[in-house]
Amino acid sequence: MPSHQVVGRKRWFVAFVLLVGGFINYLDRASLAVAAPSMMADLHLTNTDIGLMGSVFSLFFAFSQFPAGWLADRFGPRKVYASAASLWGLSTMITGLCTSLPALLGARALLGMTEAPGWPTSAKITSIWFPRKERALASSIWDASSRWGLAFAPPLLVLMSLHFGWGALFYLAGSLGVIFGLIFFCLYRHPEQHQGLGEAEKQYIVAGGGGSVSNIPRGKRVKWRELFRYQSMWGMMLGWFCYIWLFNIFVTFLPLYLMKTQHLSLSSMGVYASIPYLAGIVGAALGGYAVKWLIDQRKVAEPLKAKKVVIMVAALISGATTVAVPFCDSLIGALSMMTVAMFFLSAVSCTCWAIPGDVATNDIVGSVCGIQNFGGFFAGALSPLVTGYIADVTGSYALAFISGGVIAALTGLCYWLLVRKPIEHRDAPVARDSVPVSNL
Repeated sequence: MPSHQVVGRKRWFVAFVLLVGGFINYLDRASLAVAAPSMMADLHLTNTDIGLMGSVFSLFFAFSQFPAGWLADRFGPRKVYASAASLWGLSTMITGLCTSLPALLGARALLGMTEAPGWPTSAKITSIWFPRKERALASSIWDASSRWGLAFAPPLLVLMSLHFGWGALFYLAGSLGVIFGLIFFCLYRHPEQHQGLGEAEKQYIVAGGGGSVSNIPRGKRVKWRELFRYQSMWGMMLGWFCYIWLFNIFVTFLPLYLMKTQHLSLSSMGVYASIPYLAGIVGAALGGYAVKWLIDQRKVAEPLKAKKVVIMVAALISGATTVAVPFCDSLIGALSMMTVAMFFLSAVSCTCWAIPGDVATNDIVGSVCGIQNFGGFFAGALSPLVTGYIADVTGSYALAFISGGVIAALTGLCYWLLVRKPIEHRDAPVARDSVPVSNL
């Protein structure tokens, strides 16, 4: 099979577009964490209130995964992603108008619902535009967008907050979502419909398991409600639950943690809070590359097994360094442990998003991703609330970080032990390049 240098690079531009969309998605999502100190002072909110807003977002985000994945499979990613981006932008702008806790909770609920299609749709686009062996690397590009957003949100949005007030940062972030949604609708096409895609690259994508046309008869396709019967589906849900538990602690409380335990000012917090996420950008890229290296260079693993190896190793290291955070007395020590944790946590994330393309056919990838994300964001709904409650009751974040690290380490076990067999109709033929169950 020819390399990407021969067949073309159009598919990598698609990954870059998804990177931009994901960056805006997380810029909108991270606005609350950056604005939280000012909002707490102006609106007389507590740590528990901030945690409650994070939990409400995650709860509505979780339940919206069910229709989000199904909509991506039913109506296609172009319409669904474009509509979602425009609506989550409007939801973010509404947040800037809120002056009471009930109104803020409503705005965060709306944001959770409208942001839900982002990642399942991106994963479906990846399964359409990339062969299986490249999906982890492609996923690492757009999944790193969460770290790009979280890395650049603090300095950018802190600057906006200092000069124009905390409401202005919501207006800026939200307007970017609306603009991106319109641009995406105009630009995106499937490989079969893309006039600028060369025939060699198109054949390379399809031969590797990509393409939007399913060769499985409609009667032989797995129905949405049947997905819960598969062990692999539950393994993905539980593993993503463990990952999101820790990740949402970082997203919601990292700025507050640095300010309250290290006594940073608002302006300096914006710089320091971005460091772990900058490391996460590198970690996501290297995680995707590690999977491709195991497959192409070492030839020691099939695509699914290579991904599970990376998830296992990275989850254990991330969990261990997170547990160490409360035991670091200095800013350099705590920030270093957070940075290492986010580096490896990002390697976990991008690899997990490539898993659905290995265990499911392209016609149901959106639904599989949505259900995986649903399972994960139950943790997303609980962990900010639990962390905020612990901080208010104990006056410390130590217990939250220690338990979060232990839970995150379990991510690797869930994927390694439970995600084994392909999700397919029992009478459907096994795809030629699928992974043999005996090798897993």
